[in-house]
Amino acid sequence: MKKSLSGKIFVGLFAGLIIGTAIQYLFNGVTLMDTYALGLAEGAGGMFVSLIKLLVVPLVYVSIVCGIVDLKDITAFGRLGGKTFALYIINTIIAITAALTVGMIFQPGADANLAGTVSEAVELTTTETPDIFSLIVNIVPSNPIQAFASGDMLQIIFMAILTGLAIQALDSRGGPAIKTFKMANEIMMKLVGLVMSLAPFGVFALMIQLGATLDANTLMSVAGYVALVVAMLVFWIFVFYPMMVGLTTGIKPSEFLRHTREQILFSLSTASSNATIPVTMRTLTDKIGVSKSVAGFGVPLGATMNMSGVSIYIALATIFVANAFGQPINSADIFTLGLTILLLSIGAGGVPGGGVVMVGVLLHQLGLPPEGLAIVAAVDRINDMFCTSSNVVGDTAVNTIVAKSENEIGVESQAEQPEAVTVS
Repeated sequence: MKKSLSGKIFVGLFAGLIIGTAIQYLFNGVTLMDTYALGLAEGAGGMFVSLIKLLVVPLVYVSIVCGIVDLKDITAFGRLGGKTFALYIINTIIAITAALTVGMIFQPGADANLAGTVSEAVELTTTETPDIFSLIVNIVPSNPIQAFASGDMLQIIFMAILTGLAIQALDSRGGPAIKTFKMANEIMMKLVGLVMSLAPFGVFALMIQLGATLDANTLMSVAGYVALVVAMLVFWIFVFYPMMVGLTTGIKPSEFLRHTREQILFSLSTASSNATIPVTMRTLTDKIGVSKSVAGFGVPLGATMNMSGVSIYIALATIFVANAFGQPINSADIFTLGLTILLLSIGAGGVPGGGVVMVGVLLHQLGLPPEGLAIVAAVDRINDMFCTSSNVVGDTAVNTIVAKSENEIGVESQAEQPEAVTVS
């Protein structure tokens, strides 16, 4: 029987990881393997991620415009936006609270005694914690071309919302513009399908890179910290979100997990919330049956500000570094730490490595040893994979809940679900 796309991605993920590990430990020093083969994998993986990112900016802009013009009642925009925004913030706050609680209970890094064991060559650029008022002010772009060129998602979302509202205000005269954007949206969906057909090969190449660069000694020294982060993120992905969706929408947790299987595997391999936007859109609209108006608005917004996985990651990483270097965080500082993490997680880029950058900023703000960033960075790829999956599955969960509350889960799309999740 023909394998499903998610099955092929699964095979590519583990095959690449095994080959990459073999290159590091069995063929180390063999030019053909660790230079040419690894170089080829790096090039192929980089091209695949770039191909995905190529779609992100136009997909976000077009999908949000289409989502707004599809709203029959423009007052629904305020209600829909309010629900989505509120649920994203609540989700992040719950994740931060849970992570800080777990961190204070298990105290990762308490017995590490790592002070002086890491090169002091690691330096952090002086920076400041994101100001919520600056974040709001910067949403309005002064140069739209620059916003598109830099991929500033908040500014792109703002422009798309304005465009959609303007087209809505034209009433019947906006018909040609609506047709144009809907055609552009169909083109983007077709491009997503074409690129996704290459996903198994892209994932295979990315996993070869990962397997060939893991430092076993470093991993062993922080095994407890990594295990705690991964365990909590796995709980969030496979237990917390499915249960919340089940309680609020009636969709069985097992069914929700089946629908998000491809999304989870893809996000594990790319470690990029932005790169996973097309997959998240397809998961919501094609598999769960969420309307395009809800998904088109909620998914790009979630990729920018729904960072529950990043929140868990940077909270536990900060506690680990503080404990490992003999400067534990006391309970009096927890609230301030939590608020800072909330601001940082909203401002975190939805790209690979975004989490470790935020950890670096947080270490600087709290006066913790910058050497700790080297340790966090050494295992970032593992943690980042799972925190990205938590982010994107959270996007799917929130948008499913919002769609259910708005009666925007289409009967026609639901009828196609069994075929969409068929596996060999």
